[in-house]
Amino acid sequence: MASRILVVDDEPDVVELITFNLRAHGYDIDSANNGLDALLKARRSHPDLIILDIMMDGIDGLNVCEILRAQPATRTIPVIMVTAATGEIARVNSFASGAADFLSKPFSPSDLLRRVAKLLEETAKRTAGAEK
Repeated sequence: MASRILVVDDEPDVVELITFNLRAHGYDIDSANNGLDALLKARRSHPDLIILDIMMDGIDGLNVCEILRAQPATRTIPVIMVTAATGEIARVNSFASGAADFLSKPFSPSDLLRRVAKLLEETAKRTAGAEK
């Protein structure tokens, strides 16, 4: 069964680009265009990984990540934060909110795919180890 990934960004072109590349590599994709929708979809479908934009209207990505980490049902879902913000502050804040990885826009699709595969593999190993 394909890994399920939730792509969250308020820019439709970014969602389309990420979705196209991930689907081309066999991933099952759902998307959201704001933080509230992301939280609802994460709780309902429990994706294997979330790609989450930081800068969105309403609930921003940092708050979404903190809320996901605070809830038992979603706390272990790995999150890759993506942002057009420059500087170290966005990176530091992303990891402080509970993100597993961070990418600055623009990023290469191959870099995103490599990071997605790595996080899904690490999560599968942790899950397998916990079941023993």
